[in-house]
Amino acid sequence: MAALAARDIPPGAYVNLGIGQPTTVADHLVEDCGVVLHTESGMLNMGRAAIADEIDPDLINAGKIPVTELPEASYFHQADSFAMMRDGHLDVCVLGAFQVSTGGDLANWSTGGADAIPAGGGAMDLAIGAKQVFVMMTLFGKDGAAKLVRHCTYPLTAVSCVDRVYTDLAVFDICLGDVTVRETFGITVDELEQRVGLTLSGNQADRGAL
Repeated sequence: MAALAARDIPPGAYVNLGIGQPTTVADHLVEDCGVVLHTESGMLNMGRAAIADEIDPDLINAGKIPVTELPEASYFHQADSFAMMRDGHLDVCVLGAFQVSTGGDLANWSTGGADAIPAGGGAMDLAIGAKQVFVMMTLFGKDGAAKLVRHCTYPLTAVSCVDRVYTDLAVFDICLGDVTVRETFGITVDELEQRVGLTLSGNQADRGAL
């Protein structure tokens, strides 16, 4: 999923990677692609995850994972970082999710359960501030329920904000309530429709066995 998302980020884009799976997108960006990674903690031009002697405890991403810095990296106050997020300076953000609706609504900060630990972070700011919102998630939860749904049942992070969803079984585009299957992995569009219980748009050729 991370490699696919990295592939689709336009050269030269300013991008924020959310906590969890999205942080691994940094490890799949092509060198010299010009993508500038932004962190909530106050850094521009973040690199991939740091290893061995590269680790500097003062250089971390949103998930507190040590990262490298690229040439011309810059640092600033966290308040300035959030201002960048809210004011539309980011081209793309990549976030995790508990649910995404067919209308592009995002639920990723709490399941609403009595024992749930809310984790809002900067997701709300990113979801409304970035020009494009990509989501990375497994298509089904541990209970087998689909995470791509007609209407979110978990507390919303933002409405009508998600443009694309990367999952382990397919990549989806969401536009004005229409969900289009961009590509599938070991499953057909018809099988996807049956499993998620939604009407999906897709290449007719992809509705047969792959």
